[in-house]
Amino acid sequence: MPLPKLSVLPFNLPMSRELSATDYQRFWRRLRQIGLNAYEARSYLVLLGHPRFKALELAARAQVPRQKIYEVLDSLVEKGFAHVVQEKTKLFSAVEPSLALPGYLRRREEILRQEIEEQSRQASALAEDLDRSLEPAERGRGALDSLRIVSSPSQTANHYRKLLKEVKDEYIEFSKPPYAVDPLDERLVQQALQRGVKVRLLLEHTGLDATHRRKLAEYSRAGAEIREAPVLPMKLAVFDQAAGLVALLDPVLTRPTWTAVVFEHPAFAEAMYALFENHWKAARKLT
Repeated sequence: MPLPKLSVLPFNLPMSRELSATDYQRFWRRLRQIGLNAYEARSYLVLLGHPRFKALELAARAQVPRQKIYEVLDSLVEKGFAHVVQEKTKLFSAVEPSLALPGYLRRREEILRQEIEEQSRQASALAEDLDRSLEPAERGRGALDSLRIVSSPSQTANHYRKLLKEVKDEYIEFSKPPYAVDPLDERLVQQALQRGVKVRLLLEHTGLDATHRRKLAEYSRAGAEIREAPVLPMKLAVFDQAAGLVALLDPVLTRPTWTAVVFEHPAFAEAMYALFENHWKAARKLT
């Protein structure tokens, strides 16, 4: 349905100027983009041009079905775009845009944050339940089943965080850019240090800027051992000398991409641990 031309004041026009059909549609679309539905956006634009409205009067001006108008107004009040003026009959007026829009976005941000936190808790619980359910099948795995190739950076990051969350005694890492997860930005490293985990980070010198060096100083004060080397052969992390991941740069593609091998194999972990020790001995303390 085409949108009507209404005598509604736009957000930044003087009181003497009416909103053209083009401007009305433009503001209507922009209100839709930030989350208002079609009826809410129409009603708010009408309310902006008048001091107050009865619900049924507003329904006629905004072309909202009469049976829907109270639901629309309740939603606008809840979202902070309108408020109620109680006289002999209930009247509605607009909250000015400079207050309504920022307040609405702050509330949406908080709601989304809470939803993401709840989904994250549910996802973690689901992952643990699924892992426990699959444990009997895991016991029958062969040696090659202990190696897994991962090409997605997000999946590599998930494996890294899972291992870092579970590490008990020691965590070592070759760290070089580009990062799927930057250990210097990972709160789980700080938590591991607080649990008493021995942490040793060997970083490639070319990847260190002033911000990284400040964070490294914080890690060092928290108990981590840190050294740097001119160049490192790969990205590597080993946890409790039993599991970890190796990431190798793809030599074929022109854009740098990493393919990771996630392992849960003591012999493989032992070999990677020895490789780390060789480079660690040749590296120098971070200055």
